[in-house]
Amino acid sequence: MWPSELSLAAAADAIRNRALSPVELVDHVLERIETTEPRLGAYATVDAEGARRAARQAEHEIANGRPRGPLHGIPMGLKDLIDVAGTATTAGSRVRADHRAAADSTVAARLASAGAILLGKTHTHEFAYGLTTPQTRNAWDATRIAGGSSGGSAVAVAAGTATFALGTDTGGSIRVPAALNGVVGLKPTYGLVPRHGVTSLSWSLDHVGPLTRTVEDAALVLSVLAGHDPRDPASLDTPAVDYRPGARADAPGLPDLSGLRVGVPGTYYFERVDPDVEAAVRHAIGELQALGARLVDVEIPMARYIQATHWGLMVPEATAYHEGSLRTAPELYQADVRVLLEAGALMSAGDYLRAQRARTLMRRAWAHLLDEVDVIAAPTVPTTAVKAGQQSVTWPDGTTEAVPDAYVRLSAPANITGVPSLTLPVGHDSAGMPIGMQLLGRPLGEAGLLRVGHAYEATRPARTLASPLDARKLL
Repeated sequence: MWPSELSLAAAADAIRNRALSPVELVDHVLERIETTEPRLGAYATVDAEGARRAARQAEHEIANGRPRGPLHGIPMGLKDLIDVAGTATTAGSRVRADHRAAADSTVAARLASAGAILLGKTHTHEFAYGLTTPQTRNAWDATRIAGGSSGGSAVAVAAGTATFALGTDTGGSIRVPAALNGVVGLKPTYGLVPRHGVTSLSWSLDHVGPLTRTVEDAALVLSVLAGHDPRDPASLDTPAVDYRPGARADAPGLPDLSGLRVGVPGTYYFERVDPDVEAAVRHAIGELQALGARLVDVEIPMARYIQATHWGLMVPEATAYHEGSLRTAPELYQADVRVLLEAGALMSAGDYLRAQRARTLMRRAWAHLLDEVDVIAAPTVPTTAVKAGQQSVTWPDGTTEAVPDAYVRLSAPANITGVPSLTLPVGHDSAGMPIGMQLLGRPLGEAGLLRVGHAYEATRPARTLASPLDARKLL
């Protein structure tokens, strides 16, 4: 196995045992970037010199008995919304063409302190306002979309050009591309990971979280990211938690989920879903049952209000954030984003307040629901990655849905309510494209979600790269 194909946990073990050096790992990943980037376009910028310099420093520190933890010497990508001092944060937009960050974001500073090595900034849909990331192509099939808005981060992890990456999630922007590219994506509880120094799309819906190859990897990254920062008004002041899900997946025997109540939605999440996606997710739910979990039928509350509530919150907040530049330089925005921002200016204060009231009611209803079960298991997205340029999806009942609406539909509830949501790969459709299952839990219930996701992974063959693409055959 090539070093670039290792999971974060496996790479950390190899570095700790002196079987692999950070320099060797970073060199292999940079070589893979050189080979794959012309085809996939995951990165907005790559700082190979800076990454190699940091790898040499990490190697020296570890050799001299100063390890900083499992992320020390591990190469990563950061979504191009996340500030790193002295580097560009373009947010995928000409509006930010001359921007340079004056200081590190909280998450970048925490990762640097843990010894992670920045490879570069990954592509995002402009200002994270979209579900496709048009600059980037799917790691499994370059004729298909990567998903968005954290498409660059998902593709980098799937293609072996980052051991892990960070994304942001306002309506599914971590989980959608993670599912479409066959990797793990975690949207934490709202406020668990500080957003200081991260460009906002919608401040009451925005989250920062990891994209990784395994659930264990996601836990390792979250353990570094989580924690209070007073510079983010929404940041939660909660005790430190060890999110690692216990025994490794290659340990003897399978985990025991006895007593766990898994909610299986009878409404909303399995409506207008591709048959291959439904079959794979229901099979994965069956695996959880085989591990001892008890399946409980549940109904999703206020389902008919989800889309209106999500858009009623996101659109006016995004427009307010861009008010100045939209007035002075509207021509610098891409057409799709500009239309959405201009539409937000037409929404009334009453519309926004009604969306806030609906969210309050929805949060209460979900709290009652999550008293009845420990986690909810459902599809992450209703269909796998569509062809680039495809505008709509036609369902078996004859209804047609715009591609962005289809992808956001199943992920938005976790943003509205703020509950944590984890997506992990559970199979492939008839065309060989990845399918993701979403696990949703109680606020601050990340440890439980990661335990369940890790247990499912233990039933599957070990994964190396999520993507089947061979870097040597891409060009």
